[in-house]
Amino acid sequence: MAFDRLIEKIVEKQNPTVAGLDPKLDYVPASIKNACFEKYGKTLEGAAAALLEFNKAIIDDIYDVVPAVKPQAAYYEMYGWQGVKALAETIAYAKEKGMFVITDGKRNDIGTTMEAYAAAHLGSTDVAGESFDAFGADALTVNGYLGSDGIKPLLNICKAKEKGIFVLVKTSNPSSGELQDLKLENGASVYEQMGRMCESWGEQLPGKYGYSGVGAVVGATYPGQLAEMREKAPRTFFLVPGYGAQGGGAQDAKNAFDKNGLGAIINSSRGIMCAWKAQGLTEDDFAAAARTEALRMKEDILSVIGEIKF
Repeated sequence: MAFDRLIEKIVEKQNPTVAGLDPKLDYVPASIKNACFEKYGKTLEGAAAALLEFNKAIIDDIYDVVPAVKPQAAYYEMYGWQGVKALAETIAYAKEKGMFVITDGKRNDIGTTMEAYAAAHLGSTDVAGESFDAFGADALTVNGYLGSDGIKPLLNICKAKEKGIFVLVKTSNPSSGELQDLKLENGASVYEQMGRMCESWGEQLPGKYGYSGVGAVVGATYPGQLAEMREKAPRTFFLVPGYGAQGGGAQDAKNAFDKNGLGAIINSSRGIMCAWKAQGLTEDDFAAAARTEALRMKEDILSVIGEIKF
């Protein structure tokens, strides 16, 4: 099961973090952009090439200490098919380096349309009897607010291909409570009910370390709800945004973990990609600064959860 592999990488590296690769062209050093623009022009192709080189440099400096990366699809799709190609090549490069890859796409549909999303991001695509992995990520973020019709099409592919999903449960954004905090007739909040559904869906994808292949996105910016969901969804592995640039810290994120330091992976995107700014370095030092920040983040979280063990 996919999250078994992720958990093993986390324990091996003693690092429950994921680096978000959400690159804006403004984040990319002028030296990289100028080289790509000289080759491809100031075009979508040139921009996409710059993003890919930026991502590869960061991956090169962090792959031995960070278990996973999480590219956000929107930052690539905005550059058209050229950007989508850069996304596919980023995924492939990270996997070559042994990293676990979570595509942050928040896909949401039903029936055969959701089957197509599942095949694209987690499964295989048939072309006249030949099978190809279109993107080949290890996990995909999905929106479960269409109910089981939007999740069940993913489960068979996850089982067959040993992949995983992270379902939006209690997100980190300020307005999440407008819907997710509302109370249902049974007294549960909407996000609590979604967590219960994740537990139920996950029964089809059991893992050997106590966590299923159906994970949940639960933000560090709401530590109380994070602790609540850790208790109420004990078999659900959490992807936790909100650390760093969004205001969450290690003390907030610690509520995502169980007594062994397992159960969650904490995301940082801008904090890692733009670490050179906080460290007072030049933009050409971005990759080394990303490594320094990744190590700092690791130690920050370990300081509150202790050693991670099976």
